[in-house]
Amino acid sequence: AGYEAVLSCPNISRVSLLLVTWKRNCSSCCLLSYRSDQNETRKLNCSERITWKYSPVSDPALRIYPVDLGDEGNYTCETVNSEGNFHFFSSLTVIVPPTVTLTYDESRVAVCQASAGKPAADISWIPASNHSSEEEFHHPNGTVTRVSYFGWADSSFPSVTCLVTHPATSQTLLM
Repeated sequence: AGYEAVLSCPNISRVSLLLVTWKRNCSSCCLLSYRSDQNETRKLNCSERITWKYSPVSDPALRIYPVDLGDEGNYTCETVNSEGNFHFFSSLTVIVPPTVTLTYDESRVAVCQASAGKPAADISWIPASNHSSEEEFHHPNGTVTRVSYFGWADSSFPSVTCLVTHPATSQTLLM
């Protein structure tokens, strides 16, 4: 989320392109097309974030910037030339890095929270402990908050480290 996604549409034929169309596989989603004989580009239900990456004549790649969770889904590129119609399928999965915090309460329980990530982040502790527990909260937008509690009250360790791993980021917080 927040970055650029480029979906390619290979022109596998050396024959001139007549028409190229990008569409998302849902009823009211964006449709972007280019017709070469009239040098005409059309956009239907597309936000300003969805455009051609380059020129549809030279490279009909689709650019989405910035990507958000609502862009996730399956996309189809159809090219037409004198040899026929060609379909290329792309699946866009949007990942969202979590916001990570490490705090503690008055009973010396360390709380490591990875908020609103997609997919859910993994949380581990250094030193490893069997005195930790975890909760998970699923949000309507598809993100997940994971909270891990580390029982530090009876520990002789001067510090604890929370290690958060996620496909978009890895963070280490020390307390």
